[in-house]
Amino acid sequence: MTPKRYTKKTAKRVHKSRRKKYFFRRWVILAILIIALIGTGFYLKQTVTYYYALYFNKFKHKKLHNSEKEAARIQRILASNLDKTYGFDVSHYQNREDIKWDSLSIGNKTIPLEFVVMRATMGNRSADKHFDEFWESAKKHDLIRGAYHFYRADEDPVIQANNFLANVKLESGDLPPILDIEKIPKRKTNKKLVEDLKVWCKIVEETYGEKPIIYTYYHYYKDFLKGEFDGYPLWLANYNDVPSPSPDDQWDFWQFTENGIVHGINAKVDLDIYNGNSWSLKRLTID
Repeated sequence: MTPKRYTKKTAKRVHKSRRKKYFFRRWVILAILIIALIGTGFYLKQTVTYYYALYFNKFKHKKLHNSEKEAARIQRILASNLDKTYGFDVSHYQNREDIKWDSLSIGNKTIPLEFVVMRATMGNRSADKHFDEFWESAKKHDLIRGAYHFYRADEDPVIQANNFLANVKLESGDLPPILDIEKIPKRKTNKKLVEDLKVWCKIVEETYGEKPIIYTYYHYYKDFLKGEFDGYPLWLANYNDVPSPSPDDQWDFWQFTENGIVHGINAKVDLDIYNGNSWSLKRLTID
């Protein structure tokens, strides 16, 4: 058979065709590699983030100090309540970058913090700007969560309850809703205030099927609320050098300092004791 002969024009056309196929194959391989690299990045995102934080974005703990008197008082409370469960409060007063959620503890890192309570809403229409982010971070790190509404004494209880319900979606394992009342009204009587607080509680309780936790200072509770909210979980703030937040009342939570120094938070925070062990605390949460 006579070998096939190519003209110069034909050879040029064949060479051009092969060249196109060669570059096409290279682009296909490059595209596959890019897709594989992106896919691997998404798959290893958490690992990459971890090592980035480990080597390039280290959390630097600030050296925070209390007065000798306050440090000694806190130490006495811790030593007397080692069988109880500890937590802390946050709001937008704490910067997001100041909290390292995976290493929160107190008492020279010997006592873990197992719950966090965060401000969600205030008054008729205000909401805490960090709430959503803190709420998700707490869940991600397996902390028992609680959300509270800061009640403004002269504003409408129905609107305030609806503000809380619109911004907070409690889930199974979260603490019941929390009502924070600290202020004395300027345009209402104390009797009217108590009536309004009960309206707020009723609306929220009907939504979640759980009695809200009442938070207030010890003396405020003694002077204005005592006997009005029997059967509601009670959370008292008392920063005095006392063995318990109240000498007479049964309490569920005690906010015992506003000067808490926590390993993992670069700012002082409010610290709380739950009057029971972690198993008991979980029984208090929403089903």
